[in-house]
Amino acid sequence: MVPSHKHLRRAAAALIVILLAADVALSLVTHDPWPTDDGVVLVVLAAYGAVGYVIAREQPRNPIGWIFIALTLFACADYVARLYLVLDYRQHGGSLPLGGTVLFWRGSWTFFPFLLAFPAIVLFPDGRLSARWRKVMWVYVVLAAAFMVAQFVGQARHPTSGLGHIDVRGELPNNNGGPEAAWSFALVPFFLGVWIAFVWHQVGAWRSASGVLRAQLKWLAVGGATLILSVVVLVMFGDGHSAGARIAADVGTAGIGVLAIAIGVAILRYRLYEVDRLVSRTLSYAVLSGLLVGVFAGIVLLTTRVLPFSSPVAVAVSTLAAAALFNPLRRRVQRLVDHRFNRARYDRDALVARFGARLRDAVDSDTVVAELAGAASNSVEPAHISVWVRT
Repeated sequence: MVPSHKHLRRAAAALIVILLAADVALSLVTHDPWPTDDGVVLVVLAAYGAVGYVIAREQPRNPIGWIFIALTLFACADYVARLYLVLDYRQHGGSLPLGGTVLFWRGSWTFFPFLLAFPAIVLFPDGRLSARWRKVMWVYVVLAAAFMVAQFVGQARHPTSGLGHIDVRGELPNNNGGPEAAWSFALVPFFLGVWIAFVWHQVGAWRSASGVLRAQLKWLAVGGATLILSVVVLVMFGDGHSAGARIAADVGTAGIGVLAIAIGVAILRYRLYEVDRLVSRTLSYAVLSGLLVGVFAGIVLLTTRVLPFSSPVAVAVSTLAAAALFNPLRRRVQRLVDHRFNRARYDRDALVARFGARLRDAVDSDTVVAELAGAASNSVEPAHISVWVRT
């Protein structure tokens, strides 16, 4: 009997929980040098798994939920394999069982997450494809399978040597898989081209979309932009050679999880239309933080390098100045950002402010009622409006 969607979903969720628990246990046993980094990664994986589970429960025919579940399962298993390699090759000299199998598996499936994840872009939001895109997807699946088989064969004929080469994080030495796998890299331009076509398809859909679909695509754009920025941060600071670099890498890792949350909100339509508010608030607080840090640093430099004050006095003065500037700056920056990125909210706030100004000078009840009805009609645009006045 073929298992139902519910049984598959529950089995996958149980396996993800088991793998996450194994990840935590192995991280403790192997004395991971950067446990906080691993904790952030596990939280991100749990976020993708949870979003995938909810989407698969609410829309079992939407493949995006199952793609997220598969990605989470693979990433958790890869995490267990990486830590097991540390335990085997760095702490027990390669004497533990299945060490060679785990090493072979990690060397063979490096590119699998990328090949699996990108189709979710073109499948967004409902998982349906046109006839043309179905043909493209079939070609993509066949060539992706051929690519992975070539990697598997190349790794089998030219295995990676683990003993003495596994680093403290369980990362493998470079191995191109020999000539058997070399030809498969000729498919990389095809995959890059298809991935760009996926993104361009959604850009075109956004230009012609309206209503719910446009709001969904906005959420996808926010998640995608955050993902790209997070990857840039990881590339720049992922080496973890300093405490600051590790903090930046943790922030970048956490940013990768924003894509899962954004896609979940868009598909499930939970607080769907708040994306403009989210973007404007994020931008306003980012600009505000930069201004306050600049004020703080400027006062500290002025009082310590130019004026004859001690450092604690400079810190206290700069802290008080930043606190005093917070609310005025926040209101000003929020208005500027809303004016540019959240025009609807800016127009509504301006309309309410004008109504309040006119209300202070109004004494006639009929005038107040007319102004109230006009403000409500222009701000929320109802199909009908009535005002009841208690006598």
